[in-house]
Amino acid sequence: MIRLLFIGHLWPEPASSAAGYRTLALLKALSRHYQVYFACAAEQTEYCADLQAMNIQSHTITLNDSGFDQFIKRLKPEIVFYDRFISEEQFAPRVHEYCPNAINILDTQDLHFLRRARQTAVNKNQPVNMYSEDAVREIAAILRCDLSLIISSHEMQLLTDTFNISSELLHYCPFMLDTDNLGKQHMPAYDQREHFVMIGNFLHPPNWDAVQWSYRAIWPQIKKKLPEAQLHIYGAYPSEKVMQLNKPEQGFIIKGRADNALTTLSQYRVNLAPLRFGAGLKGKIVDGFLVKTPCVTTPIGQEGISDNQNWGGLVADTSDNNRQLADYAIKLYRDQSIWEQCSTNTTEIVEKQFNYREHADKLLNRLSTLQTDIQAHRNNNFYGRILHHNLYRSQYYMSKWIEEKNRA
Repeated sequence: MIRLLFIGHLWPEPASSAAGYRTLALLKALSRHYQVYFACAAEQTEYCADLQAMNIQSHTITLNDSGFDQFIKRLKPEIVFYDRFISEEQFAPRVHEYCPNAINILDTQDLHFLRRARQTAVNKNQPVNMYSEDAVREIAAILRCDLSLIISSHEMQLLTDTFNISSELLHYCPFMLDTDNLGKQHMPAYDQREHFVMIGNFLHPPNWDAVQWSYRAIWPQIKKKLPEAQLHIYGAYPSEKVMQLNKPEQGFIIKGRADNALTTLSQYRVNLAPLRFGAGLKGKIVDGFLVKTPCVTTPIGQEGISDNQNWGGLVADTSDNNRQLADYAIKLYRDQSIWEQCSTNTTEIVEKQFNYREHADKLLNRLSTLQTDIQAHRNNNFYGRILHHNLYRSQYYMSKWIEEKNRA
């Protein structure tokens, strides 16, 4: 059986973040055709997925350490996945040294340079500048790899149109969700739900910004028109700074980690996602759609989920229009007919965009095609070969220098 090594930036925590359950879905799909090994240098937590139950062997590795060289030489993987470009920068030089024929796949999760450029633009009140050092690093990693998984249709277009990346190096792979029973399960109706909900890992900067913006500018407007309503905010890893915003007397309530995101979201009438920056797909919105909970969000929140379909909620004109967000939240909360139509749209979006079987099959077929003639594929990516030659050596020797420094 073909050996596939997945090098994780973090151990997958499907209940903590969208990145966690996306990684787990990928591992599930890959396990159908490959013997999968998962390696990670981060510390495990109690929320990590049980990879052993999926017949996936897990290994703890160390950054800037020759122990990884011995590990990769023993394993001899034929395919290597890198979780985010920073994992590719760290480990690909060593993989290339000892397994030069291994197929290299980058899972971008989202385009980090796009998210960071948008964050800088919001923080400094300036236009978005994507031509940053982050962009140079991430796009270099995309060019070095044989294939990169792109989670959003918007990001696919950005890479091909703005940065002239060949579509031969990219593969559209959004969330892969089990939609077989979607719409068949009973979900609470409009009049069985109450209050607003926000959900998202507090360690993720777009989520924390959204909480602060809601507290400062959006929720006071909603509360004034809907005095009985509350906003319940869920998320993994709430810090003391987050808990300082817990104001039950104002209906602004920090709940912390949700035991089950889908069950939690199904109890609320409106999912509030006031995102001013971000990239990729927003798991908090898609999770709500799985349980027919409509969402009020920004163009950043909608991006890549439903670009050409009826939205499962309402979308503000811009990513900084707090008055319109508040007005839309109030409208969706009060108007049952609009709510019911938006709730119906959520199911249609998920079924069309995120079918597990469809996207898993496409990914496995693409990998099979690569395996057929990887050398011809690489010959068509000459810029990638140049980056292999020039950058990998510098990265490799920098890593070795750090290792020797640590040893000393």
